[in-house]
Amino acid sequence: MTTESTGQQLVVVGVDGSEESVAALAWARRYAAATGARVRAMMAWHYPGAVGGPPIERAPGSVHQQTEEQERGTLTEAVSKAYGDPAPAGVEVTLGYGRPAPVLIEASKEADLLVVGHRGHGGFAGMLVGSVSLHCVTGAACPVVVVRSAHEHG
Repeated sequence: MTTESTGQQLVVVGVDGSEESVAALAWARRYAAATGARVRAMMAWHYPGAVGGPPIERAPGSVHQQTEEQERGTLTEAVSKAYGDPAPAGVEVTLGYGRPAPVLIEASKEADLLVVGHRGHGGFAGMLVGSVSLHCVTGAACPVVVVRSAHEHG
């Protein structure tokens, strides 16, 4: 946990660009304002491998760079939606290579809190929690907050 080394909590937020992940970022923004925590918005991406297999990283350098730039753009747009434009300097924007759940679980090892949306792009309407959220709740090394988007509270 980072509280011991810096005196400031680290909140990692899983982002995929969905409304739910923007709601998670907005929740983390309010939490950080109340506690003085740092926020790290993190997006995981990978080139898909065979079904059920590990992600692969086989693409020409230019394709890899272009894909990473597109993902960073999606992440930056989500942060802008949650924080306004421009986002405060204290918000870290980080890309991780791999499937979302393992990347976020690994990031949770240095975090004081992990925040995720209840489901992302792959979720079905009516699901209580998505697979990434479920994996994070059961596998994270720190407490996890699962945030529902505002339109589902009605």
